[in-house]
Amino acid sequence: MSKGKWGSLGLSLLVIIALAVWLATGDIKMASEAAPEKQEIGEQELTSVQVESLIARLHEPGLLLQGQLEPWHAVMISARVAGTVEKIEVDLGQHVKSGDTLVTLSDDGRRAVVDRWRARVRSLEADLAAARKLRSNNLASQSEMLNLESELAAANAELAAARLDVAHLTPKAPFDGIINARDVEQGGLVQVGSPMFELVRIDRLKATGQIPQQSAGKVSPGQRVRVDLLNGKKLDGIVTFVASAANPETRSFAVEIAVENPDLRRVAGGSASFRIALPEVKAMFISPAYLSLGDDGRPGVKYVNEDNRVVFSTVELLSVATNGAWVTGLPDEIRLITRGGGFVSVGEQVRPVDAAEDRG
Repeated sequence: MSKGKWGSLGLSLLVIIALAVWLATGDIKMASEAAPEKQEIGEQELTSVQVESLIARLHEPGLLLQGQLEPWHAVMISARVAGTVEKIEVDLGQHVKSGDTLVTLSDDGRRAVVDRWRARVRSLEADLAAARKLRSNNLASQSEMLNLESELAAANAELAAARLDVAHLTPKAPFDGIINARDVEQGGLVQVGSPMFELVRIDRLKATGQIPQQSAGKVSPGQRVRVDLLNGKKLDGIVTFVASAANPETRSFAVEIAVENPDLRRVAGGSASFRIALPEVKAMFISPAYLSLGDDGRPGVKYVNEDNRVVFSTVELLSVATNGAWVTGLPDEIRLITRGGGFVSVGEQVRPVDAAEDRG
């Protein structure tokens, strides 16, 4: 083949190659400039929130009150008759039993009065017996017998009063207790009504307090009580009384609690905190940081339901402390929103992230 033919053939090949490249580049450009096919718009990216799975469990809530501790019994023993203190039988702080003699007062002729009236009674009894015999024989009138019966009754009354005066010369302890105060001295003179001893019983105490009206229906006699003393010690008690009507000034209900004090702690007359145990309920323990207020101003929490949507539920606060709060009013199992709750709204679908996985 001649040199000219080879030249023509090479030129043709170059043109064909150039055309192929042009066509190829032209197709690419047209494809890049053409509008893409319409695609379905996907869902917007969901907001992530951190959640913690919680399960309700039985909890014994308590009602906290402030109140006073008093002796179970406290009485001021006063003189029932006038006289001189001949002997003081007990000392301050002494434990006494019911019936123990506390003091002896001067007789001042009182036993002689008893003897006189005793003799008078015996005389009248004899006269009445004789009159009844005469009456059976119609030798005594009915009026004479009635007079004798009346005199005998009066004499017996005087004898009983005289004996009581003698008994009051040696006043006795009305119950087991401790001599808490003494207002008499040996040789001193007392009048009727003069205070002599204060006797208290403190092996059991009486606690008193006030229940807010919104909680009065939760408390009834028989419920257990824990008493926290100011020194950190604790005592056990039982509710014995709840007032049926509120104090008109405070709108609260009086409560009394029997508190066992076997160690005879000197706490009567002081203040204390009481925790009245309420019936067990299903509740959850959560951090107060996760509580927020609803539109009605009531506290509640946000959690994620089965559809991953945000739910806000109001709760009832059973107790609140610095480390957490016991609440009720929620389902038995929830995924509590612990982070990101302020950026999502109720009903919004979210992407929950387990707190344990997030920490991992």
